[in-house]
Amino acid sequence: MTDDGVPVHIIGAGPGGLATAAALHEHGISTVVLEKSPSVAASWRAHYDRLHLHTTRRWSSLPGLPIPRSYGRWVARDDFVRYLESYTEHHGIEVATGVEVDSIERHKGEWALHANGGRRLATPVAVVATGFNHTAHMPSWPGREGYEGELLHASRYRNSKPYAGKDVLVVGVGNTGAEIAVDLAEGGATRVRLAVRTAPHIVRRSTLGWPAQANGVLCRRLPTRLVDVLAARMAKVAVPDLSKHGLPRPDTGLYTRARQGAIPIQDVGLISAVRKRKVEPVAAVESFDGSKIQLADGTTVAPDVVIAATGFRRGLEDLVGGLGVLNDEGRPLAHGARTHPEAPGLHFIGYTNPLSGMLRELSLDAQKIARAIARATR
Repeated sequence: MTDDGVPVHIIGAGPGGLATAAALHEHGISTVVLEKSPSVAASWRAHYDRLHLHTTRRWSSLPGLPIPRSYGRWVARDDFVRYLESYTEHHGIEVATGVEVDSIERHKGEWALHANGGRRLATPVAVVATGFNHTAHMPSWPGREGYEGELLHASRYRNSKPYAGKDVLVVGVGNTGAEIAVDLAEGGATRVRLAVRTAPHIVRRSTLGWPAQANGVLCRRLPTRLVDVLAARMAKVAVPDLSKHGLPRPDTGLYTRARQGAIPIQDVGLISAVRKRKVEPVAAVESFDGSKIQLADGTTVAPDVVIAATGFRRGLEDLVGGLGVLNDEGRPLAHGARTHPEAPGLHFIGYTNPLSGMLRELSLDAQKIARAIARATR
């Protein structure tokens, strides 16, 4: 605990919050993790059924407890949830469930956390770990409200069963959109189209046993242009040209795009599905008109279902928007061990999505945050 006997308050019982709590315990600092849901790993429990980690078991483990080898190299969603439950128990982490922090403000040299039920929690040190994928983002397409088919965000998708025999348009070609499209094609949808605004980089999850994540780790400190060149050469060898199927190779380099926030797709079946025409890439969605959808190339489609894999927002504006600690995109200006000059003792973890793997990096950040807090409270 801190000098005045108050535990460090951590908001969010996902991987970032739990890893930070465990790292702080190693320094003899007590914590309380505040979680609005009834259990830890709430966002992971809500992901679609077929999800596996895109990072290896070795580099996805949190500090102080490896993921069991029995879970395999690419850990399934349910196994990762079990791991987080075991991690909480193993480290004796105190989690206060059902506590939703609405806002944070600075008051008399400490942080006041305003929570549901009129609660006000005071602490000199707080860690925000509410998650990278916090708030589902649905674009405000013209005519969307009058769409006569079924429209849902990918966060509500669980499996292909409800869509068997249906014509489905998946909008967005990130990892989630690509994997959902493959899941639908394999699960009996009569037609699956994938709306693409910008051609993505596609990488093999592993090549001859070498995981794509390892390349991301090795390239972290290399010049962006060099990584772009190396990645382009590797793609020509490992990934077929899908231009004739509607997925041309991107014009912008892989690392350049990653630094802009666009992580490459790890292939878990998309290449094969596109080549076999089980998944049809089409132009981006422009607008809705009754039962029809206008695409950017002027064509019109009329699917039964539209699944918007259009990403998430960090959702930090209501929580800390008045503190001046966010950039124009709603991400923390200071992250990990660093704190904003106007917000001493307020840390953020889990708001980056690097090529080297989010879980790997937040594990490192958790330990850095713990060391920084330990130094500050001596």
